[in-house]
Amino acid sequence: MDFTQSRKPPTHSHNRLILQFDYDCFYAQVHTILNPSLAPPGTPLGIKQKNILATCNYAARARGVRKLMLVTEASRLCPELRLVDGEDLTPFRDISKKLFGFVRGFSWCGRVERLGLDEIFMDVTDLVDHNISCLNRNGLESSFFYLSKQDPEKGFPCDLTTFAGMVEGEVPDKPNYDDVRFLRLLLGSHLALYLRTRIEDDYGYTSTCGVSTNKVLSKLVGARHKPRNQTTLLALTDDDVTNFMDDLKLRSVPGIGFKMASILESHLTGHSPPENSHECESKLKVGQVRKSPKISPASLEKMLSGPGAERGAGSRIWQLLHGVDPSEVKEASDVPSQISIEDTYKGLSTMPQIIEELHKLSHSLLRRMKIDLLTRGDGALADAGEQRWLARPRTLRLSIRSWHNMHAQNYQRASRSGPLPNFVFDLQSDMEHLAERLVSEALLPLLRRLSSEKGPKWNLQLINICAANMVMGAAEDRPGVGRNIASMFKHQDEALRPWRVMQDGSDVDDEETGERNSPPQVQDPEETPASDTEGGWEESDNDSCPQCGHAIPAFALAAHLRYHDLEE
Repeated sequence: MDFTQSRKPPTHSHNRLILQFDYDCFYAQVHTILNPSLAPPGTPLGIKQKNILATCNYAARARGVRKLMLVTEASRLCPELRLVDGEDLTPFRDISKKLFGFVRGFSWCGRVERLGLDEIFMDVTDLVDHNISCLNRNGLESSFFYLSKQDPEKGFPCDLTTFAGMVEGEVPDKPNYDDVRFLRLLLGSHLALYLRTRIEDDYGYTSTCGVSTNKVLSKLVGARHKPRNQTTLLALTDDDVTNFMDDLKLRSVPGIGFKMASILESHLTGHSPPENSHECESKLKVGQVRKSPKISPASLEKMLSGPGAERGAGSRIWQLLHGVDPSEVKEASDVPSQISIEDTYKGLSTMPQIIEELHKLSHSLLRRMKIDLLTRGDGALADAGEQRWLARPRTLRLSIRSWHNMHAQNYQRASRSGPLPNFVFDLQSDMEHLAERLVSEALLPLLRRLSSEKGPKWNLQLINICAANMVMGAAEDRPGVGRNIASMFKHQDEALRPWRVMQDGSDVDDEETGERNSPPQVQDPEETPASDTEGGWEESDNDSCPQCGHAIPAFALAAHLRYHDLEE
């Protein structure tokens, strides 16, 4: 098939400025800052979780130690390696939250997104564009970066005759200071340096930063020079972007995982890495894939199709190969999108062992829900010292990883979801009692759905339980407020307005504008995010299916999820 006509490069956008911060060896930094005696400068330090090295500092990496390495292997390579237990994630979460709050305080638009515990994306386009409008091009060496529109003294001096930090790309001898794209990157580099310096001076944490025009480019360029550094991608044209992307290893691009890279390598070279060998990194480069006449959005879609395949994956990968990423930095929220607790094991094989671990994880999940989702009430509630839920997760997900063939090092991952029982929001009951009920009434039924048809033979290496599908501002927490049927009918009338007809068959006129309503545009349900639903629908008992995204009544969600299980 000839895909020549469909190989048109995607459209780049150079109108945004994104900073991507990544704390250096975050777990190791947290432990050394909380307890400096653990590792004096230059001492190799590793953070272990069970028998695996979760991460290590750069002194350890210089001796050949790598994260996710077995602790025994790491100790053999580096006998002087100091090991610290990292099972308790509480200190990492607390520090991550504190640093995120600090960075968020410098945002004007609120678009600050945390990825994991150690990465932050920040859209600073509005902040930088304001400084461009204030720029004195006749005195660039003594410029001032304004951090506030209201307070002209809040900011920092900077020399805009040069970039701060490292630069990927060629800086012209005579820069064009009338080019807004150039100025955005220039000013962004100085803002990145200022924030990194403040994080280090005020909190003691070093970081790297990438400065570019979208999320994927800022992440990729930020990884160029580590640790304690920053890099700006000076790419003013589409060709500059593709030249930067072409030399990268395919697996280094966020959004292209091991399985996808294996499929592409197999398609282009006729061979692929050994099955289940995630440590064998593909040597395929982005340019080899992008320039191949076999590759186009249509061919990628066909290659990546199959049961459970992502819709539109071909177009998305085609964009990533060209360094195009239209995804927005999400607005910061006081409520996490989900709360997840997991642990790893050498092999849980009996039900008493599994139930014991499920109870521990359930207790941790409920504790974390209270920390992240509870707040003091307002008005009378605040005076009484009572608490209310900022949000209520509707979905409980259980995920496991188990050895399918231990000798072949072949493991399987699987997960099942169901409604999160309402009793977990009871603030009066004992936490231990709630954890026991959660295990017996919700998690064990999900586990049974994961069991093999041949019988309950387990060899679990990982268990993860997750509370997801957050519903903001639950009405049940407000005194005297329940589901308002009048509100539901009001929203129903608004929803049905475009279809209502007069007795004579004519369309209903809009009451406010006097204009006739045009026929509604039908939207694909899969393209409508459940979180966009407001009013009466949110007050109903609908849940969003974690697999297909459709709104399902709570009483029917379990049967609906069983339907997905049968599809597999």
